[in-house]
Amino acid sequence: MYVSPIREPLITGKKTYQKITDEISAPIEGKAGKAWYAGIAITLSALFFGLAMMGWTIWQGIGTWGLNKTIGWGWGITNFVWWVGIGHAGTFISAILLLFRQKWRTSINRSAEAMTLFAVMCAGLFPLIHMGRPLLGFFVFPYPNTRGLWVNFNSPLLWDVFAISTYFSVSLLFWYVGLIPDIGTIRDKVKSKFKKAVYGFLSFGWTGSARHWSRHETMSLVLAGLAAPLVLSVHSIVSADFATSIIPGWHTTIFPPYFVSGAIFSGFAMVLTLLIITRKVLNLESYITVGHVESMNKIIIATGSIVGIAYITELFIAWYSGVEYEQYAFLNRATGPYWWAYAIMMTCNVISPQLLWFKKLRRNLAFTFVLSIFINIGMWFERFVIIVTSLHRDYLPSSWSMYSPTIVEVGIFIGTLGLFFTCFLLFIRVFPVIAIAEVKTVMKSSGEKFINMDKNESS
Repeated sequence: MYVSPIREPLITGKKTYQKITDEISAPIEGKAGKAWYAGIAITLSALFFGLAMMGWTIWQGIGTWGLNKTIGWGWGITNFVWWVGIGHAGTFISAILLLFRQKWRTSINRSAEAMTLFAVMCAGLFPLIHMGRPLLGFFVFPYPNTRGLWVNFNSPLLWDVFAISTYFSVSLLFWYVGLIPDIGTIRDKVKSKFKKAVYGFLSFGWTGSARHWSRHETMSLVLAGLAAPLVLSVHSIVSADFATSIIPGWHTTIFPPYFVSGAIFSGFAMVLTLLIITRKVLNLESYITVGHVESMNKIIIATGSIVGIAYITELFIAWYSGVEYEQYAFLNRATGPYWWAYAIMMTCNVISPQLLWFKKLRRNLAFTFVLSIFINIGMWFERFVIIVTSLHRDYLPSSWSMYSPTIVEVGIFIGTLGLFFTCFLLFIRVFPVIAIAEVKTVMKSSGEKFINMDKNESS
């Protein structure tokens, strides 16, 4: 007789509901360690350096960047698209995996949702700075006015404004609604009157009654239903910035699915980068298990393979089109002055993820951590290759030019990294990094303690 194997537990150790609450809320109730202070010092230093470079750009103008007449988009748009992509994993884990009732999402969705918000904040800075006059940023919104100045609704750059602002709003609501039961739990646990008052205000009077839980469940499903299409639409619209142009290397219909899969690919890599460190530093190995890491690695294999197929498809279509300009654009990517960027992109995004087909590597935390960093480096270079190599050699050889970033551009990017990691470090000190209430819902079906009980009874 064949007996179905028992699934790997998602919560290890002999946990009780009280123990789950105490262990996950410990970083909020206790004092921060030396590692946290060291991390916040580094990230704040990067943030202030970036703010100084942003201020210098606004004061002196975009001329402080390495852009020229041929290459009007450089590091700014590269970083914008990269950060928007990083934010995709949060909505995917939260919304789509919730709708598909995937239990392994419960330990990682909170961090991924927070990561989404911070990444979109970082992305939004680049178009604002690139405008040259950030104080006039409100011009992109089609508000009623008496000046007769209306936005260009035919511009895909305006579509970005609507898509990303909607994406941020829904993600923020989804993240906060999921937090409310846990904020109520923290409110009841903290001893400080000030903290109790703050968490009491943020919890909206949560009592854990049946009516509150019913409304919470309904709202979560509604927001998940709204957020799920955004996973596909947001980066599809970002890809329209390129696909609707007539520039060889950009004018291609494969960009929407290619950008979406690449965004989920890089987003999951960043989630792994953060959570592998977080689980160790905050002693959450029982909740963010090797099984969670393996499940995320499987999605990385799938999306990485889609990205690889997209690269090959681009090369084939360029050859099959018979358009010499299109053919040259891709030949130039692989063999031109920026061949090294193309080589890094192909190595990090196509070759390295295929190592995850081996189960030992897929479950190896050190290997996964290094690979996740490689993937995000590769995805950054993908955006750089698409943008810069398609622009630096125009139809006329007389307008060909090279591009290299200045210290100001590099500094702004470092500043956004500082903002992202500073926000995440503050987040883990203020709110539970794992959804306490959601982990408890899968305890009896996925906890090691209960799985072992079922196993003993069946034997």
